[in-house]
Amino acid sequence: MSALNSATAYHYGACIDNEWIFLEKKFEVINPATEKAIATVADCGILETVQAIDAATKALASWSNTTAKERSEILNKWFQLIIQHKEEIATTLSKEQGKPLQEAIGEVVYGASFIEWFAEEAKRSYGETIPTPDFHKRLFTIKQPIGVVAAITPWNFPIAMVTRKLAPAIAAGCTVVLKPAEETPLSALLLMKLAIEAGLPKGVLNVITTSNAALVGDILTSHPAIKKISFTGSTAVGKLLMQQSSTTLKKLSLELGGNAPLIVFDDADIELAVKGTMISKFRNAGQTCVCANRVYVHKDIYLPFVEALQKEVEGLVVGDGLDAGVTIGPLINKEAKDKVRFLLLDALQKGAEMITGKELLDDDGLFCEPIVITNCTPSMELSKEEIFGPILAIYIFDKDEAVINLANNTPYGLAAYFFTQNINRCWKTMEQLQYGMIGINEGLISHPEAPFGGIKESGFGKEGGRYGLEEYLITKYVCLNTRQRGKEEYKSNTG
Repeated sequence: MSALNSATAYHYGACIDNEWIFLEKKFEVINPATEKAIATVADCGILETVQAIDAATKALASWSNTTAKERSEILNKWFQLIIQHKEEIATTLSKEQGKPLQEAIGEVVYGASFIEWFAEEAKRSYGETIPTPDFHKRLFTIKQPIGVVAAITPWNFPIAMVTRKLAPAIAAGCTVVLKPAEETPLSALLLMKLAIEAGLPKGVLNVITTSNAALVGDILTSHPAIKKISFTGSTAVGKLLMQQSSTTLKKLSLELGGNAPLIVFDDADIELAVKGTMISKFRNAGQTCVCANRVYVHKDIYLPFVEALQKEVEGLVVGDGLDAGVTIGPLINKEAKDKVRFLLLDALQKGAEMITGKELLDDDGLFCEPIVITNCTPSMELSKEEIFGPILAIYIFDKDEAVINLANNTPYGLAAYFFTQNINRCWKTMEQLQYGMIGINEGLISHPEAPFGGIKESGFGKEGGRYGLEEYLITKYVCLNTRQRGKEEYKSNTG
């Protein structure tokens, strides 16, 4: 693997059928820290997308007939190569996405862990035998790959969001067409290069890079050879993909928007709650779908919690992700910063108080200091939308029932968090929160062994754990008649 030189923009190709495709039409990949191009990438369109689907379709017959052990061996080699090159991949990730290098290394290791997990889980796609109502019949099920999969991934985790989809699909025996985000295609292309080196056969994985997501999305959702769409992104785009996929009745997994509440009850361990809030809120500069969007703090511990939190936030360092000591990188683009600025100003105009950080200035590039605001209310726009930036909004509450109602007052249902030392409150609150994932006394909840996904308008389907493999399998039911007919009976019925 050749490292990216920050002073030179390299041209990258897409990859179809294990062949690198370089096109005259290309688009730039911008480093959000410097706002300068670090690479140009092949800008694929209809022709290349169809070619990728054809390659995946052709490869499906042979790949789906490999044994789980054979697939596992290739996935394990891929995992080992990623870990071997984790620093180089992380450097590329940091350049194209902006997050601090140590955080990027953590993402590479985390992303690789899904490949390691599903390399083993491939061997556990069990069918079952079913008790029969008829002595002469045997009833059972088998699991088979669903077919060609289209994976569409976002820019905020350009390694982890990719491997969470590719690993179970490939482990199940499916073939894949991957469309990474326009902002962060380089990490996916490095993964592709290592997949080929690991021995992944032609056509099993194909990477389409494009600046025209709508065009490629139209093809992926309408093409009859694609049997499943796995998408992570906004709820609006998820709904559009669902509509487009309905004409061919594709199976979908949708991991969409969130509006995560984080509740700090009066009996919480304040030090632990502050630590969990920091991890949840400020990872990737607040640009995660599961980060705490609304922090509700009980009135009895409000002041000590805010004081402790303020001290931690003031210790964060903003800058280029490749610089030593940086803990908060830039936002991904100008549109992202404009949205964060709008949400902050709206909150301040409606009575919020800013206790740390500064207002977002036009001359700060894409950087945004971590900001803590208090006196937040449900009327503020940041109560209703994902902030997707390093603004921590704090609300105050008194009664358990009231705060649970506030937490659930959103169409989204991806992740929620709360801190308490009362086991009875743990059970009651966990059961009442309308979210697909719950963190109790913990701000970092995602693991390859566990299911990841939401409810309500945050989507459906799971990534991770045994549930993640099921998303790429079909269940085939078989009824076997074991009755042995005698010769005379056979003759009489056949004449």
